[in-house]
Amino acid sequence: MRRLAAAACSLLLLAACSEGGVADGPSTSSATTETTRTSGAPATTDAATTDPATTDAATTDASTAAVPTTTQPPVPYAATIDELLAIGRPIVLAHTAGEDAYPASTLFAFGESVKAGVDMLDLNINITADGELVVQHDDTVDRNTSGTGAVADLTMAEIAELDAAYWFATDCADCHDGAESSYLYRGIRSGEVQPPAGYTADDFALPTLAQLVERFPDIPLNIEIKGEGEIALRTADELAVQLYELGRDQASVVASFQDDVVSYFHSIAPGVEVSPGLNVLTAYVLESVAIPDGMRILQLPPEFSGLQVITPELVARATADGYPIWVWPNDRDLENFDSYLAFLQQGIVGLNINFPVEGVAAVTEYVSAEE
Repeated sequence: MRRLAAAACSLLLLAACSEGGVADGPSTSSATTETTRTSGAPATTDAATTDPATTDAATTDASTAAVPTTTQPPVPYAATIDELLAIGRPIVLAHTAGEDAYPASTLFAFGESVKAGVDMLDLNINITADGELVVQHDDTVDRNTSGTGAVADLTMAEIAELDAAYWFATDCADCHDGAESSYLYRGIRSGEVQPPAGYTADDFALPTLAQLVERFPDIPLNIEIKGEGEIALRTADELAVQLYELGRDQASVVASFQDDVVSYFHSIAPGVEVSPGLNVLTAYVLESVAIPDGMRILQLPPEFSGLQVITPELVARATADGYPIWVWPNDRDLENFDSYLAFLQQGIVGLNINFPVEGVAAVTEYVSAEE
């Protein structure tokens, strides 16, 4: 029990780290590969062909310079989570819309990730002061937008006016003191800078969940409910209503670090797939405690603070138990093609990663090698 408690403490610290904005799970420009599977994404030339987005995150990152040109995975989007789990190859999720490659949580970022060929969009939701569900990783708007304040204290109208690409930079993660030229997409939201071809200024705001689904009505969603306590339960209530109203109840996975939030959401929306919370995952990983019924997908980091979470033994056990593992790298050094490919070679079947193009390339190479 002491071992389990110590590990739970480490994983709780991991969760807190994620809440603070470290890459969790938790691309080069898609100009090199224009695909047909756009599912609502702008079908014109992509951001890399038009200022100011002439440089993409991965093109300036030496660790991704040798990534091969990718091709589109040879299957359409899965219509349901059951179909997604039976797709026959590992899948790629664009974590927070590919937050190291594009401005997190924006429709522009989701659009570029879809053009890259991901299988699923990963997003976080918070509830606003007026009860709207906004797609935003943090429970404040400070880290990535031109505004400040808690999401729960702002109305959706106030949030929609903010520049959600204001602090996005390719040469430093989450920095607020970089050179002006570092912030590639700053000013598009406010109309001071022309948007990339095929996009508008509105695509650089934080969208509502409904706006995201309207833009991308076919692609499955991996949704994390942010926060805890009463506010997280209110978010869960609204999410349950909207997933059914939007017709995405069979095409979504809902997760939270908080086990009580997962359990509550499952009780009010039993037909929607859920992933286990922190304590359930810890008990399974360290003590082989059975996962509750209705939870099939394990979303895990590779390691944290010296605790190796994903091991060959765990992958073998989870596979035998029928639980696919979707990895979210919590170490920026693991956000690259070689690491993604290594995860797949370990038996990981889902990459929830920050560089969508590299993730799709890794799956393509892995599948080709297996044939």
